[in-house]
Amino acid sequence: MVARMSDDQVRNLLLDRLDAVATTQTAQQSGKSLITIAQETWVAFYTPTLDAVSKLPVLFSKQGEALSNFQASFGNAGLLKLFAFMAIAIGAGLAAEFVTNLLSRRWQGDETPSEDATLWSALSFLARRFGRDILGLVAFYFALRFVGLTLLSPAELSFAGPFVTYLIWFPRLGAAISRFILAPHRADLRLVNINSRWAGFLHRNIIGLVLLGGFTLFIVGFDTANGVAINETRIAFWLNTAVHIYVALIFWTARAGLSEMMRGTDPDRSKFDEWVAKAYPYFAVAVALVTWIVVQVLSGSGHIKLLLTAPHYTTMFWLLLAPAIDTAIRGLVRHLQPPMIGEGAVAEAAYKATKRSYIKIGRVIAGLFVVLRVAAAWNLDLRNLAAAGVGERFAANFVEFTMTVATGYVIYELVSLYVNRQLAKEQTSLGVVEEDAAGGEGGGAGGSRLTTVLPLALVSAQTGIIVIFGLLAVGSLGIDITPLLAGAGILGLAIGFGAQKLVADVVSGVFFLIDDAFRVGEYVEVGGTMGTVEKISIRSMQLRHHRGLVHTIPYGEIPKLTNFSRDWVIMKLMFTVPFDTDPNKVKKIFKKIGAEMMQEPLFKDDFLEPFKSQGVFQFDDVGIVMRGKFMAKPGTQFTIRKEIYNRVRKEFDAAGIEFARREVRVALPGGDETKELTEADKTAISAAAGAAVQQQVEQKAEEELAAKAKT
Repeated sequence: MVARMSDDQVRNLLLDRLDAVATTQTAQQSGKSLITIAQETWVAFYTPTLDAVSKLPVLFSKQGEALSNFQASFGNAGLLKLFAFMAIAIGAGLAAEFVTNLLSRRWQGDETPSEDATLWSALSFLARRFGRDILGLVAFYFALRFVGLTLLSPAELSFAGPFVTYLIWFPRLGAAISRFILAPHRADLRLVNINSRWAGFLHRNIIGLVLLGGFTLFIVGFDTANGVAINETRIAFWLNTAVHIYVALIFWTARAGLSEMMRGTDPDRSKFDEWVAKAYPYFAVAVALVTWIVVQVLSGSGHIKLLLTAPHYTTMFWLLLAPAIDTAIRGLVRHLQPPMIGEGAVAEAAYKATKRSYIKIGRVIAGLFVVLRVAAAWNLDLRNLAAAGVGERFAANFVEFTMTVATGYVIYELVSLYVNRQLAKEQTSLGVVEEDAAGGEGGGAGGSRLTTVLPLALVSAQTGIIVIFGLLAVGSLGIDITPLLAGAGILGLAIGFGAQKLVADVVSGVFFLIDDAFRVGEYVEVGGTMGTVEKISIRSMQLRHHRGLVHTIPYGEIPKLTNFSRDWVIMKLMFTVPFDTDPNKVKKIFKKIGAEMMQEPLFKDDFLEPFKSQGVFQFDDVGIVMRGKFMAKPGTQFTIRKEIYNRVRKEFDAAGIEFARREVRVALPGGDETKELTEADKTAISAAAGAAVQQQVEQKAEEELAAKAKT
């Protein structure tokens, strides 16, 4: 029948059959319930263990068989020749390494930092030493390889290559890396926060762990090459289990030292950092257990080839290293972060916030790197997880969702980092006057325009980033965001119609900020309400009265705003002296005080114009009113006023000038007979005088209120 078909008919028939097979397989896979999948996973988990236990009696005999096959393939003379040539090659490698170390030590020097060495001098020394170690290992490898290729046959190299790589080169490389990080014999050069006891313990056991892992990989390849399959002895099961148990024992035994190492020396540790430090040893034990379980399930499911490249060791390495990378990130940020801008609580808070932003960005990048390394170890293409048995659409959407969220988070932190750093720079460069320095009267100097606008810009930018990347992330999951956008538009219209007052407040606030009518920290008056601008939002502002009251005023309700703290302030002081005082004498005193204060380091930078006399202001019923004035920076006028009052009082005392006092004189008929007044008469006279004074005070208060109402 096929012979009678045309090419197109055969092609269509073949495609139909392939589609039918694919549909059947998909139906079989999708038809499994969760219970069935769990049962199959459980069987795959315990099957390798039972199989390994059942084959334990033949483990050593089969291993002897592999050794016998190895000996038979080369013969006694061949084995002697093999090991002799390997010894020569290893000796040549060691000689090359020795010469390389001598030359590199001569070129780079071997200066040992003193015990009070800085981080960079210690790091420089350790890097030079690590570089010499690696250079020596490279020389060892190439010399050994050159001699080995010259002396050994391909069959002999198939044994010698893995033997040297797994049992000599890898452990020595691990020892070099461990010596660089832990410096077990030099506590003053150690890069991590751990004592010498635990540093030496970890250094020795890291070498032992690498050696055990290398032996596991070597023996599996050795048995396979010599006629003993992996499933005949299950030696890989026992050695792999030993590796995972060894890892768990190391981290459990050294949990105190590892927690201290993870804690680091940064004084600005967060609660999350403390929690990670305490949980790290237990996390490591859990990683060892989980990776062992994964190996068991994969082995029981028949995915032996997937485990031949030891992806579980790579996974375990990077997962165990991830918290240590986090500690390294915190250490690098601490030493590489630019110095704190300015001084004070604001600068310190901004410095800590900047540090946390750098750490968060580093954590995201490190997390993505670890995920990529683990995926590469298992030969997973994150863009095509369908090849690993995951739904193609779900895989693509999940990866895109993760990358979108990570990108948005990094951008969010970068924007926050930049804005917060600029805000701290502006705030600390202004030298904000403390409330006590302002005498508790308000009217302090405001911040710059950026200090007012940047917080709103930061909130707006953060909100925009969250909304944009949130929608992109939702869209990457395959969800149509068009209805969301339409709903947001309808909601916006509803808000626009139903909250016109809110829209008016927001629009008014935008124009107030564009006009630079006020800034945070300035003293303003809005419709008779006075206070310091303490906080602003997109809808309203908060004024803090100097008595502690907080007034919240929507922008749309501000008819007129008076700013008392912009650029400069003039303060006029009045002093009442008796009628017989010489005004010129008072002028000279004011001039002297102004000149002296302009020379004072505490006040000279706050003056814009010195304190000087304005002459006689008026006469009242008490004496002559003399007025003086000065121009100063906003927020400093009250401190200057206090000092001027103190100095005027001292100078008046030195010059014999008294301040005029309000007096009430009572004219009595027959004034010459006042000495004969009784106590009752004196009491009546005092009451009449008090009533007269009270009447004058009330009259003056009414006049002041009337004058203020007119203005």
